[in-house]
Amino acid sequence: MTNMTSSDDDELKALGYSAQFERSMSLWENFALGFTYLSPVVGVYSVFSIGMASAGPPMIWWYVIAAIGQMIVCLTFCEVVSQFPISGGLYPWCRRLVGKKWAWMAGWVYGWALFTSIAAVCAGAAPYVGVLLGFQSNPVTAGLLAIGLVVVSTLTNLAGTRTLARVAMFGFICEILGAIVVGAFLLLFHRHQSINVIFHTYGLVKNGSYAPAFMGAAVVGLFTCYGFEACGDVAEETPNPGVAIPKAMKSTIYVGMAASIFVALALILSLPDVMAVVSGRSTNPIEDALNVAFGPIGAKAVVVVVLVSFLSCALSMQAAASRLVYAYARDDMVVASGWLGKVSATHHVPMNALVLSGLIASAILVLGMFFADAVATIVSFAVVGIYAGFQMVVLGATFARARGWQPHGKFRLGGWGWAINVAGIVWGVSAIAIMLRPTDGAMAWYASYGMALTFGAVIVSGLIYMIAGRPYDRSDAPAGDAWTRRAPVKS
Repeated sequence: MTNMTSSDDDELKALGYSAQFERSMSLWENFALGFTYLSPVVGVYSVFSIGMASAGPPMIWWYVIAAIGQMIVCLTFCEVVSQFPISGGLYPWCRRLVGKKWAWMAGWVYGWALFTSIAAVCAGAAPYVGVLLGFQSNPVTAGLLAIGLVVVSTLTNLAGTRTLARVAMFGFICEILGAIVVGAFLLLFHRHQSINVIFHTYGLVKNGSYAPAFMGAAVVGLFTCYGFEACGDVAEETPNPGVAIPKAMKSTIYVGMAASIFVALALILSLPDVMAVVSGRSTNPIEDALNVAFGPIGAKAVVVVVLVSFLSCALSMQAAASRLVYAYARDDMVVASGWLGKVSATHHVPMNALVLSGLIASAILVLGMFFADAVATIVSFAVVGIYAGFQMVVLGATFARARGWQPHGKFRLGGWGWAINVAGIVWGVSAIAIMLRPTDGAMAWYASYGMALTFGAVIVSGLIYMIAGRPYDRSDAPAGDAWTRRAPVKS
């Protein structure tokens, strides 16, 4: 292990950076980090009601569609991280594939998406805390509970990479076992619907077409199927990252999305009255299904597993956000870079970057106590921001390939490279367009276009900051060298 670590550190040095982290995260722990970030339980439980109300049971097919589309993106990520196993993920990859400006904007968009994602996950967990403690939460108590979860996540992350890896593994075990046990129990003992229900539209047809309703449910798959990129965010904390991280990324989608489909299917088939959920008469279908199947005490035991899943997800997201901020700061790409780029000598984590990510997520949650609708719009930006960041990597890889990039990492797409890159662009642009489409219904225009407006505000503010402050020009760290760096000569 010592020789491998030394070789990994030498590879990092050749890429222009010195090792500051502890390479103590195994392949399985790296996979667990990506899995708990993707979190099938969080993904399904958070948007199940939305998907059912939008499109009925056929919304489950979005998990399949998203898994296929995101696997295409994942393969591009695998090829890039294998050659550039650098902490921070999307930002350093874009820096090496295209250049400083492209990387700066990719990091800006992805960073804000991560901050809002942390807030969204903790806010989503708060109602389950209320259920566990037996009280109805209002916006203020829900906000305080969510902030409390951010604090717990921050303190856990500050304890170090080993603690992060162990908690992520624990979260993975709890979540996968919980998903299998709960799903199997519902299917075996509380099944009320036949499998054919996943093809039944329940009258959700508009102007003779089911397509608008089905498109409205896209969020169920798109919201769930990301997180695999977190495996690469901790590249400098994983031994043999050029091999381990591509394996972990792909496994995250295989296992995570299979579990998501299983959980969603079990919930759908266990619903006594699907029409009540589709029509909105049943406002808490998951809670109702768990109470009927497991009783009050059993339902609370399931809620404990759900809370572990939410907390593990927030933990993994914050780890990813802090490594992105650290990578930015290491290249002097943001204000207070000296402070944000510090790594704890004791725990080997970017402590100030972790604190910043916790503070920003908490600030968003504080706003939610008083401006719930506004914050819901801000949080909804998280998904489209993540996908936009992904596209900047895929576009970057395509640009670099056109400039003559010949990948020489341990994972290569070979002759499939161009086809996979182009397919990734088609998928990503389509997914973003679906998310940015205006909301149907009698809503004010600013609410209907809320996600697009928020996304635009992040882009414009980033451009203003980049043009006015020129932060991308402060460092001479390598940039745009993917197509000029030659493959190492084998002796």
